Amino acid sequence: MSEPTSIRVRILDAAVRLLEEQGRDGVTTRAVSSAAGVQAPTIYRQFTDMNGLLDAVAARGFETYLARKHAAGLSDDPVQDLRDGWDTHVDFGLTHPAHYLLMYGRRVPGKISPAAQRSADRLRLLVERIAAAGRLTVTVETAAAMIHSAGSGLTLHLIDIPPEERDPELPGRLREAVLSAVTGDAPVGAPGYTQHATALRASLDQTGELLSTGERALLGELLDRLGDSRLGR
Repeated sequence: MSEPTSIRVRILDAAVRLLEEQGRDGVTTRAVSSAAGVQAPTIYRQFTDMNGLLDAVAARGFETYLARKHAAGLSDDPVQDLRDGWDTHVDFGLTHPAHYLLMYGRRVPGKISPAAQRSADRLRLLVERIAAAGRLTVTVETAAAMIHSAGSGLTLHLIDIPPEERDPELPGRLREAVLSAVTGDAPVGAPGYTQHATALRASLDQTGELLSTGERALLGELLDRLGDSRLGR
């Protein structure tokens, strides 16, 4: 490992420790310099400024989070895999609240970091597997947005509440409510064709040259409309 890389990792490790022990306010130039055993200008040479360092700390959090998800592997039940992924997400946030707040609470509107994009891609993968199994009642995009919004909103909400005051049933109840809304376990009255439309939409790219580009685009639009019909869209 080269010396510049060693210094960069040392600074990053120090910033992560300070974040976990003292929260965001503890990650200052002076504190990081002291903990890493470097001068302040060294931090700026490695990360440009404190925003650059905080971005790197957030990326480290996403790496740790995704490592936990990948380590769990995938089963033959895509809905259960998504359920397990939800639990992992909430548990990570409550175990590492300061890191989670940096990952999900410090965003630039309209922009997403490469690390956050990898997390979003993992969620989309889980949802696409459910769609391919014919078990979605909305489109992949809608399901992923609903799950991400509910899961991150729930975790941020729980972080704000003292542990002893949290409702231990809330994460599971909200998880099942969201899964019920996007999977084949949706409330009675949802049109039965939505699952078939979403499953076909998920496999549309596998049709090869059977359809022209225009035909594929038109069919995709129609299937998206059918897939989201239960939401009144």
